[in-house]
Amino acid sequence: QVQLVESGGGLVQAGGSLRLSCVASGRTSSTYVMGWFRQAPGLEREFVAATNWGAGSTYYANSVKGRFTISRNSAKNTVYLQMDSLKQDEAAVYFCAAGQGPASLGRRLSLYDYWGQGTQVTVSS
Repeated sequence: QVQLVESGGGLVQAGGSLRLSCVASGRTSSTYVMGWFRQAPGLEREFVAATNWGAGSTYYANSVKGRFTISRNSAKNTVYLQMDSLKQDEAAVYFCAAGQGPASLGRRLSLYDYWGQGTQVTVSS
């Protein structure tokens, strides 16, 4: 089993920044890809970004490219999501996820075996 705990959510003005963290514990050696997803009320969960523990390759949804940065600290079993220039419509619960597949397929929900409880991001005008 792998446990994921997100933190760093909160209230920010449009155009502002937040950094989310996800700490993994348990059998982390069984995971390879780490992803961030988000879900707004009434909408489906959508891919934001993914990386892997090894090479640190990164993949992004087109809507966040150039504004969001995913990174990892393997020594701390932690993955980060730096979010800059946030938009109002990006308010959502942000989830961290872990899986065994290649990060290049990281946008697929089905790739992930473990999910965190989510952290709320609210963006005001």
